[in-house]
Amino acid sequence: MTTTYVALLRGINVGGHRKLPMADLRALLTGLGHGAVRTHLQSGNAVFTSDSEDERGLAAGLERAIEERFGFTVDCLVRSAAYLSAVADACPFPAGELAGKQLHLICLSGPADPERFASLDPAGYLPEEFRLGDRALYLYAPDGLGRSKLGEALGRPAFFRGMTVTSRNWNTVTKLIEMAGATP
Repeated sequence: MTTTYVALLRGINVGGHRKLPMADLRALLTGLGHGAVRTHLQSGNAVFTSDSEDERGLAAGLERAIEERFGFTVDCLVRSAAYLSAVADACPFPAGELAGKQLHLICLSGPADPERFASLDPAGYLPEEFRLGDRALYLYAPDGLGRSKLGEALGRPAFFRGMTVTSRNWNTVTKLIEMAGATP
């Protein structure tokens, strides 16, 4: 059975470092045997199909291929389009009423364990807020992520030690779901 997936690469093409042109990423995914490969923006978002049902295996294969081809490591998360759509549907914030830059989805390689965030006092960051989801964290930052004190606090390694983490603004999340043919 063929499944549509979304690949989220962390930290490529930022400030001239770890350059990975999207045409090369498409060719790499196609070379790995994946079909219907498409990319979005220059920041490491790809949609593809595969007969595999192993998200971790697909991510690991892509990480190895990038390192072999480009000589640097890139953390990757792969999620089925259906899963990403379900995560969007579960958003606890009124996504349809917010600008895309105000809402962010932080994707995690493992469960969003509340214990990790116990030291964070949410009241100290209002009106910014976050909510935990399934292998995801939803971040509402009314002034955008670049000015977010909560986003900065969540960027501390202690919160996500041992996990692969990457974030996307809500515009990108909904565009990837649309590209994958899933319904947000």
